[in-house]
Amino acid sequence: MSGLILNKLCIHGGRQLHGSVSVSGSKNAALPILSACLLSSAEKHISNVPNLKDVETLMSLLKAMGVKISQTGASTYCVSAKKLSSCTAPYNLVKKMRASILVLGPLLARFGSAIVSFPGGCAIGNRSVDMHLT
Repeated sequence: MSGLILNKLCIHGGRQLHGSVSVSGSKNAALPILSACLLSSAEKHISNVPNLKDVETLMSLLKAMGVKISQTGASTYCVSAKKLSSCTAPYNLVKKMRASILVLGPLLARFGSAIVSFPGGCAIGNRSVDMHLT
């Protein structure tokens, strides 16, 4: 037997759990996934992408670099970096968002070099980019 006790779900018995749970899209998952699309010229289909300003900003950055992005559903996108034309991320877009540093690794892997300025975004405090460089 199952019962809800305060903030805990207690499950008693040897019965198998079944069912489904809808999970909303996550900015912290979508941004690295979109950035990883730079690694290959193959077309990628990404679903459950949240409708957030940071996601929109990163998509603008990718498009400015020659990536084709088209919305195919409410939260689904088709991404093609086949015509990725530059290993340089435009400063005017990089400065808008901290997560724009995520394009550095894929650009370096694909082109052998990359030019990405220090990212902008919110001023939470000192946040190093070192983990993206090693």
